[in-house]
Amino acid sequence: METNNNNARPIKLGRISYTNSWPVFHHFDPNALPYETELHSDLPAKLNRKLRAGEIDMAAISSYAYGISSDSYYVLPNLSVSSFGRVQSILLFLKSPLEKVIHGKIALTTASATSVNLLKIIMEKFYGGKPTYEDAEPSLEHMLENADAALLIGDHAIRASWTDHGYRVLDLGEVWNLWTGHWMTFALWAVRKETAHRYPEAVQSIYEGLIASKSMSYRDMRPIIDKAMSQIGGTADYWETYFRHLCHDFGPEQQAGLRLYFQYARELGLMDGEISLQEFPGLPVADTLPNRR
Repeated sequence: METNNNNARPIKLGRISYTNSWPVFHHFDPNALPYETELHSDLPAKLNRKLRAGEIDMAAISSYAYGISSDSYYVLPNLSVSSFGRVQSILLFLKSPLEKVIHGKIALTTASATSVNLLKIIMEKFYGGKPTYEDAEPSLEHMLENADAALLIGDHAIRASWTDHGYRVLDLGEVWNLWTGHWMTFALWAVRKETAHRYPEAVQSIYEGLIASKSMSYRDMRPIIDKAMSQIGGTADYWETYFRHLCHDFGPEQQAGLRLYFQYARELGLMDGEISLQEFPGLPVADTLPNRR
């Protein structure tokens, strides 16, 4: 294994721009690290593509994106965006009755591969349907002009849920949990193997900074709640409930739920082959935080 920690170039770290990852990133300061680190904030789908192409070195990416490229990545331990039940930001808005939706047309956000394929699992495996899907910009009214339902994720879903839209709403985290009894993991933190092998100490330093940020956030969520109210809107009660329903650990329960998701995705032909949740060797084991269900 080649080791070079002189950092001939910065390590590029991808940050999901949605609120669901804020507890991991809020207190993370790349300038405080001993190795030069660049933060690149973007939508999950763009981070997925950039990590796969080698344009960034490590990132929070969609679980599905990890699954289809797992041979190229290590998982960073004990970091995820997961929920046991309601997630409040992966929402299917139904203009038509569910009985029609499962065989109708669904407009999809293109922002996250995990959520899109979770929807396909729910529609086709759980409900026995076979809808058609079309990509659309994340505008609820525009999406529903010619579709029976619309999938929104992240902050777009949150804002739409606050409007007086009159549509029935399915929370995909809740539907998954009701059918399977498992956690659903929407995103993982991954590092390209070539980066991990070449700059192991830099990767460890970044990882420890992320874990420390997560720990600080869970000790006092108020700064993140205040930031969400300022930048997105809503009430303190809403955001406290929202963050309480999220989990940013990646322990055995979250891993079991993700393996089931991968199994169902393979059964539907959405991905191929066995997927290994291979952690970057040599990283210290981070203490897990209590799951706040």
